[in-house]
Amino acid sequence: MELSKEQCREIIARRVAKEFKEDDVITLGIGLPTEVANYIPHNIHVIFQSENGMTGVGHRDLSAPENPKVINAGGLAVTTRPGAVFFDTSMAFTIIRGGHVDATVLGALQVDEEGNLANWMIPGVLVPGMGGAMDLVVGAKKVIIAMEHTSKGRPRIVKKCSIPLTAQHEVDMIVTERCVIDVTPQGLVLKEINPNFSLEEVLASTDANLIIPDYLTQKAG
Repeated sequence: MELSKEQCREIIARRVAKEFKEDDVITLGIGLPTEVANYIPHNIHVIFQSENGMTGVGHRDLSAPENPKVINAGGLAVTTRPGAVFFDTSMAFTIIRGGHVDATVLGALQVDEEGNLANWMIPGVLVPGMGGAMDLVVGAKKVIIAMEHTSKGRPRIVKKCSIPLTAQHEVDMIVTERCVIDVTPQGLVLKEINPNFSLEEVLASTDANLIIPDYLTQKAG
C-alpha cells in the first residue's frame, strides 16, 4: 500500500506514543520524533525534555503565535505545560548523561541486526555536527527509533550499517509505518505489522533477518 509521507509520519508518531507510562521523562529527537508529543493519550502524564534546555515541552500548536524564545532542539516553536522549567544546555546534558531520561525517540538513517544506529552523517555530505544523539542513545534507559521503513526504496533496517555509527548495541525498538520491531540479544523480533501491509511486504523491504513469532505467521497464513 502506498502511503504519503504525512500518513507515514502520523502512523509512526501515534504508535510510538503508546510506549510511554505515567511520569516518564522523554527526550525527542528533531524531525519526525517531535511529532510524538502530539499523540500522547490524555490519561497519561509524561515529561518531555528538550536537549536545548527545557522540561515540560508541550505539543506544537500551529494556531498559537510563535515565541522565538520557546523552541525545541530543532528550532521549532513549541508550547509549554504547567510546571515547565528552562535551563542551560549543560544542565540539559547533565540530565541526559546522568541517566534521568526514561526514553528517547530518534530518527535514523540505518539500524542493523545488532541494534547499531547510524543517524548523524552521510559520507560526502557536510553536516553541522553530531548533535546530542550520541549522548541520548547511551544515557536514556530506552532507545526507540522512529523512521520510515525505506529511503528512496532502499531498506533502512539492514544486516550491518554501512555508514558511520552513532552508537553500538543501544537501540531497543524500531517503529516504522510498516511494523514494530524489538531489538533483542537474539536478533530483531518482528512484534507487530501494520494491517495495511502484509508480512511478505515487510520482509521484502527489510534487509536484516527478522525473527517472526508464531502468532504473526499464523495471522499471515
